[in-house]
Amino acid sequence: MGDRSIPGEFELIRRYFAPLATSPGALGLLDDAALIEAPPGCELVLTVDAMIAGVHFLDEDPAELVARKLLRVNLSDLAAMGATPAGYLLTTAWPPRCDEDWIASFVTGLARDQEIFDVRLYGGDTVSTSGPSALSLTAFGSVAKGQAVRRRGAKPGERVYVTGSIGDGALGLKAARGMLAEIGQGDRAFLLGRYRLPEPRTAVGPGLVGTATAMIDVSDGLVADAAHIAETSGVGMILWQDKIPLSPAAARAAAADSTLHSLLLTGGDDYELLFTAPPGAERRIAELAAATGVAISDIGEVVAGEIVRVVDATGADLALPSRGWQHF
Repeated sequence: MGDRSIPGEFELIRRYFAPLATSPGALGLLDDAALIEAPPGCELVLTVDAMIAGVHFLDEDPAELVARKLLRVNLSDLAAMGATPAGYLLTTAWPPRCDEDWIASFVTGLARDQEIFDVRLYGGDTVSTSGPSALSLTAFGSVAKGQAVRRRGAKPGERVYVTGSIGDGALGLKAARGMLAEIGQGDRAFLLGRYRLPEPRTAVGPGLVGTATAMIDVSDGLVADAAHIAETSGVGMILWQDKIPLSPAAARAAAADSTLHSLLLTGGDDYELLFTAPPGAERRIAELAAATGVAISDIGEVVAGEIVRVVDATGADLALPSRGWQHF
């Protein structure tokens, strides 16, 4: 962070945030509220996430990447309900040491991802704080009426799927903290990128409407988020350890340090989609994976009961010291 002081609230909005608010409903950020209309035959889906410096991102994390992650974790929530993203509201609380250079870089990150994901800023609030930076973003999108994919809906006999690879986010956080000394620089850079800049599956999520029976994004850890679906749906799950997709970097890290195996399953911050689907959906899922370029892996089955089990190749249960991230 530099030494340029932050301009006043209205100048800050005019200079940095108004250029992000190009949708007519944002009203140029000149009013206290925005106008949002759902497309015909659709309903709005809304989600909000907060990030606090020192808790959800590190002080040394680049401002541009902090902004992009803040937006992307919200877009991931929309994808998990099958919604197409449209826009967002943003609340920022800046401490005195967070100067104009940092804010300018933060806004650059938002502008970049607005173009990638075709979303726009619709409003928000900007305040100062004596504590750490506090950032809150509310994203919204749309889905055909009555077609949103919820956490409830999984049934015994269905398959469990996950997109992409699991464990990269947790390993990336370790790398950011100066750990994982045994991995190569290329793997370190890859894992850091996965932690700091997750890929919300905004193309896959809407494509699963009508196929997925329950869905969630993996933010708290694969096992914990599977348990969220299982609890809400009133079912159990069996996940096969050898079917859970790992990136080459994560696989090499785990091979070098066997204590990381449980972290891959419980660490969180991957923002992949975990979902259930009935038998017979395999072809549709494979076609969606091919069309989006996102790998989708069959990693388990939904069963009667209330417990999520992870089993090894012999069918024995894995003992996990933690089920995943706890917010409190």
